[in-house]
Amino acid sequence: MDKLVILLLGNGGREHTIAWKLAQSDRVERIFVAPGNGGTGSGLNKVENVNIGVSDFAGLTKFAIEKNV
Repeated sequence: MDKLVILLLGNGGREHTIAWKLAQSDRVERIFVAPGNGGTGSGLNKVENVNIGVSDFAGLTKFAIEKNV
C-alpha cells in the first residue's frame, strides 16, 4: 500500500491537532501544512510548514503536483 503525502491548509490550533493525529498513522509518509504555525513547524514528526497562503490557489496547486500530494 502506498504511503500518503498530505497537504493540510490552515494555520490554527485545529490544523496542529489534525496534523499531530495524522502523523501517528503508519500510512502517512509526509504532511505539509500551508501556511502552518509555530506548533506545526517544530516538533511534529513527518510535518513541515509550507509558506503558501490558503488563498493562493495557483501556488497550492503547483505545490501539490510537485510533491505528488
